[in-house]
Amino acid sequence: MAAEGLISQQSHYEPKETMARLESAVSRRGLTIFARVDHADGAAQVDQSLRPTDLLIFGNAKGGTPVMRAAQTAGIDLPLKALVWQDANGITWLSYNDPAWIAARHAASPEANAAIEAMTKLLQGIAAEVVSGK
Repeated sequence: MAAEGLISQQSHYEPKETMARLESAVSRRGLTIFARVDHADGAAQVDQSLRPTDLLIFGNAKGGTPVMRAAQTAGIDLPLKALVWQDANGITWLSYNDPAWIAARHAASPEANAAIEAMTKLLQGIAAEVVSGK
């Protein structure tokens, strides 16, 4: 069962290549990469195993501020995040929160609509570029 508000797309690439493509796609669009969290590396540091699970946190104030003005608590879900992970079958996935879900979760006022639409198009474009076998 898919998590509510989560969009996941299968990647044609292994996790490391998918993450490299994600970082490239984000940077090319002029977005700031705030952090990268390698959960599998963290698990290894405490002598536990975890399949590849790598989080990228990125965005810009121009896109996120209107959403937070419309619902300040949306700041818990912003900046944007994308997770590259590998399932038990060895399939690599790219997952991210649906911006419309973020807006609904925080009962954002209509003033957030344009920013939410822009985020949606941005994330769809990034995801298509990253996971595509082209």
